[in-house]
Amino acid sequence: MKSINTIRFSGQEVLPLVEGGKGVSVSTGVSAGHWAAAGGIGTLSAVNADSYDEQGRIIPQIYHGRTRRERQEELVRYAIKGGIAQAKIAHDISGGKGRIHANFMWEMGAAEEVISGILEGAPGLIHGLTCGAGMPYRLSEIAARFGVHYYPIVSSGRAFNALWRRSFSRNAELLGGVVYEDPWRAGGHNGLSNTEDPRRPEDPLPRVIELRRIMRGYGLGETPIIMAGGVWWLSEWEDWIDNPELGPIGFQFGTRPLLTKESPIPDAWKRRLLTLKKGDVYLNRFSPTGFYSSAVNNGFIQELRQRSERQVPYKTAPEAHYDQACAIGARGREVFLTQEDRERVMQWVEAGFSEALRTPDETLIFVEPECARVIITDQANCMGCLSQCNFSNWSQKAPKYTTGQRADPRSFCIQKTLQAVSHLDEMTEQDADSFMDQNLMFGGTTAWRFAQDPFYANGHVPTVKELVERIVSGQ
Repeated sequence: MKSINTIRFSGQEVLPLVEGGKGVSVSTGVSAGHWAAAGGIGTLSAVNADSYDEQGRIIPQIYHGRTRRERQEELVRYAIKGGIAQAKIAHDISGGKGRIHANFMWEMGAAEEVISGILEGAPGLIHGLTCGAGMPYRLSEIAARFGVHYYPIVSSGRAFNALWRRSFSRNAELLGGVVYEDPWRAGGHNGLSNTEDPRRPEDPLPRVIELRRIMRGYGLGETPIIMAGGVWWLSEWEDWIDNPELGPIGFQFGTRPLLTKESPIPDAWKRRLLTLKKGDVYLNRFSPTGFYSSAVNNGFIQELRQRSERQVPYKTAPEAHYDQACAIGARGREVFLTQEDRERVMQWVEAGFSEALRTPDETLIFVEPECARVIITDQANCMGCLSQCNFSNWSQKAPKYTTGQRADPRSFCIQKTLQAVSHLDEMTEQDADSFMDQNLMFGGTTAWRFAQDPFYANGHVPTVKELVERIVSGQ
């Protein structure tokens, strides 16, 4: 295999190997610090990161505010304190080697306030900002204010073109690189557009060549592009290395760092990764962000799928074929269904799915009473972790702090489940495995390769250093 050479990122020559940022408490200062110490770019997540008390114990993120706005203010304080703590840990572990970047979602709650607070509280400890999940027009302004490099995440040349023309051109000198995140293969939230078919993945090579063509038009021919999503063995990407059509290329690994000794995810999650089969990671649109996302098709995702399948349209007054009255809710309010749908509803009710919940699309879904109770409670407890949320109808825009739409019971509280899976209390192995099955497990579509790659034979879990050395070897 061609040797992979160092590239200058965020002011230093490093291996062009990037640890992908992964949400709530999954990309930590520990994992990022060890990745940087191995000579690459470690990425800590600035999305509601953990902070610690004087004894080094994780501080639970408990909310006391009466309103959603008050709870979001609490969330911001937790997030800033946690991000600073993780930056200090990463800096100490890296020992000055590699680079430390911070990853955040543009559509997370109070994104600008959070990342600004972290950079103010950890001066000089974070060398670059990586941001996606939306169109981060103000990313370059934040980077310029603190003198750090920025790395927008895009899924097409068109998206980068829009960002450049609107704002990035004003801070071109700090553009450290552009992350091309494959919208079909990357884990977590993906950037599929309305014109792209989630069932038909496209070859990333021509899309990245097009991105480079656009970048060259702006004099960015030597600005690195970082390929993210679907990268496993570098030997499979040999034609990308030193390819004159592509220019400088780096590679981002989001899924593989999950299975390391320094990875903070629970052992139950690591065990599950070693058992995945091809197709077990499911591209879905249940996320309250409205984006497509890639997650393990476990009991959690299956329940969401079934929830949407028990769905019928309704009218509030008889109309055409909607002539079958049906009483729903504690007050027995009457809605009207078609005869066929009413028969289906009666079957669902008989099977125990007796609670009807309204959606923003003038449909009803039918769930078990306990499920309905959890949905309603979670919606009421919203803490504003997103700039706007389909599940709870929260919006951080004043004065009403609402999207104006009905809350969507077909989605879920993403903050609740991600905090749960990353902070398992002591459980038996069996209970932990069951718990993981009932919560969201993000992952890239190549996660099934853990079970096939000889590097992980007999349940081997490498250190970050061992993993980076393995990647440099081509595998």
